[in-house]
Amino acid sequence: MRAMKKLSVLAALAATPAAASTGLEFSLHNTNFVVLVGFLIFLAALVYFKVPGILGGLLDKRAVQIKSDLEEARALRDEAKEILASYERKQREVQAQSDRIVASAREEAVAAATQAKADLAEAIARRLAAAEDRITSAETAAVREVRERAIAVAIAAAGDLLTKQMTADAAAASIDAAIVQVEAKLH
Repeated sequence: MRAMKKLSVLAALAATPAAASTGLEFSLHNTNFVVLVGFLIFLAALVYFKVPGILGGLLDKRAVQIKSDLEEARALRDEAKEILASYERKQREVQAQSDRIVASAREEAVAAATQAKADLAEAIARRLAAAEDRITSAETAAVREVRERAIAVAIAAAGDLLTKQMTADAAAASIDAAIVQVEAKLH
């Protein structure tokens, strides 16, 4: 079988356009023949040193390496898809949680506003009651002060009237009557 390959290679090489144009001469003066012989020796050396097998082995190793790299890339892609799905799920959870927090904050704000309105109404009622108490107290004090002044004015007017109407004899009789009253009450 090796011999058959060698012959087919020789026949293919012999059928080159260069051989057809100059004729097939087996002479060292024919450059085409020398190049052909050198090329055949080069191919034989490559086969002898098993270069095609080495190249095939290297290509096989490279193919195995590429295949393992592809498998690793698929595994990394699958892992990345899982991580992405996990992050998207976490993002949805965080979004839902933030929506719940916002809704809770709104409810708390509404409740705080309602409570503030109630507290304000209560504070206004207390201040109105305190103001009404102060007004009532001021009215009572004003009435008392007016009465006291009226009494003082009446006493002063009565004193002036008595002073004008009182004579010395009447004053002495009034003092005697007062002494008698005090003696009667003391005994």
